[in-house]
Amino acid sequence: MFKLKYIITEKILDNIAQITAGREVIERAQIIPKWELKLQKEARIHNAHSSTSIEGNKLTLEEVEALSEGKEVVATQKDKKEVINYLKAIDLIPEYAEKRTISKQLFLKIHKTITEGTLKDNKNAGFLRKQQVFVGRRVFDGTGFKQVVEYMPPDTKDVPRLVEEFMDWLNSDKAQKVNPVLLAGIVHYETARIHPFIDGNGRTARLMAALILYKSGFDHRRFFAIDDYYDEDRPSYYNALKTVQKAKGDITEWLEYFTDGVLFSINRVKETISRLDISTRGKGLEQIELTSKQIKILERVKEKGKITNKELQIMLSVSRQAVLKEIFKLIDAGLIELVGKGRNAYYRFKEI
Repeated sequence: MFKLKYIITEKILDNIAQITAGREVIERAQIIPKWELKLQKEARIHNAHSSTSIEGNKLTLEEVEALSEGKEVVATQKDKKEVINYLKAIDLIPEYAEKRTISKQLFLKIHKTITEGTLKDNKNAGFLRKQQVFVGRRVFDGTGFKQVVEYMPPDTKDVPRLVEEFMDWLNSDKAQKVNPVLLAGIVHYETARIHPFIDGNGRTARLMAALILYKSGFDHRRFFAIDDYYDEDRPSYYNALKTVQKAKGDITEWLEYFTDGVLFSINRVKETISRLDISTRGKGLEQIELTSKQIKILERVKEKGKITNKELQIMLSVSRQAVLKEIFKLIDAGLIELVGKGRNAYYRFKEI
């Protein structure tokens, strides 16, 4: 029988409160739809890069972005395939979420999507492991390198039962009553703990957490790049996972860490939105794609309250006509307006 052991600490409560408040700001934001697509694209690229990088993938963020656009990248076939697979799995999250339950079959399908063509034996993609594995690291002991076991997962013969019990709990009424952020953290940890596959367990755990956040409606706009939090400080990520062993199965410290990561991602998105002051703008507007120059214009207008064409020429190092080209699109979108004429003319946010 699957059992959970944790307590809701003040830190978890505080994180959840801040996460809820931050998400409300994001949910209320009437973001220009094409800018919303840009946020989604960035989260997709960052998650694919970070989740694969944690496991040793050598592709840079720029190379991951290039791959996502179908461009050629000079790298090993395995590294490229891992990234392409993870991007595909991210794109399939809405399809996965349409299923009434997260079944064992779906769980295996997710792993197959993530690992297809990247394992030593492709027959292991989408199948539970049939041999014992361990999580280790190489250390130098003064005479040579040796492998140190960091974590020994459950015995292979127990894996099918553990997965079945976990899936039964995940689809139970009891699980549905758990806060979606905590539920995502539980799913992340339990997938990593069981270590049900020969390889790709970490990527599967992180994708499963993302699925929970989407399926619950928490990240239905797909803005959050939580995997960045793990990749920016990998030792802390691994140490957080290890705390459960030290605490004899209590996942409280892990959930504190996990909610830290969600809050980190929430704040990043919130700051991006507030930086452009688009939380009350764009409602009912035509979808437009903002250029980097247009974003700088909006940021400067927010900072100063108003700005002239001459000031924009200096800021952007372009001609008057080049400024007007950028400005006209923002005016047409109803974001800014021209006030006054001649030398006294300036631009400001359009009053709504």
